[in-house]
Amino acid sequence: MESVYLLIPVSVLLVFGIAIAFWWSVRSGQFDDLEGPGFRVLMDDNPPPPPVEKSDPDKTEKV
Repeated sequence: MESVYLLIPVSVLLVFGIAIAFWWSVRSGQFDDLEGPGFRVLMDDNPPPPPVEKSDPDKTEKV
């Protein structure tokens, strides 16, 4: 019975802590866009580099 006197306040503090963490995450925008990060992984950020033209040694100018 004595353990109940300890477990009830600890559980109430834990519930308040979880509620505060959830409230903070909602207010800071953690749940605004749930699909965007998944699509952003698939998208390529950098465009491919332009093709490099190989020079022909016979077409170069001789000085």
